[in-house]
Amino acid sequence: MVKNLSVATGKRKTSIARVFLRDGAGKISVNGKSVEEYFAGMTTAQNVRSPLDVTNSTGKFDVLITVKGGGVSSQIEACRHGIARALNTYDASNHVALRANGFLTRDSRMVERKKYGQAGARRRFQFSKR
Repeated sequence: MVKNLSVATGKRKTSIARVFLRDGAGKISVNGKSVEEYFAGMTTAQNVRSPLDVTNSTGKFDVLITVKGGGVSSQIEACRHGIARALNTYDASNHVALRANGFLTRDSRMVERKKYGQAGARRRFQFSKR
């Protein structure tokens, strides 16, 4: 049985990523696929690794991520947030480096709800004087 060193949850918009940190050689798998395969063609996919790079723990851990909800971009941000939180709970000395790079702050921006009597959240229906 594989032992999890740390477990954390990362969030962004409506994406939720559960991150499991394990001893290993540095493999990152997202929903059973490698990061490059799951986020294929996304230039920002290397953002997922950035918390590991900042804390100099790139080859030390295997990271298993299950992510759901939202779009591709918000899933990448949720994974990054989850990895940062997992590294923080694993070793508290990582806190300063992760905080300085803004990886521990949850981006709380969400889509504004549509209001009744309007075409969208802010957009109004076209005004007709006559």
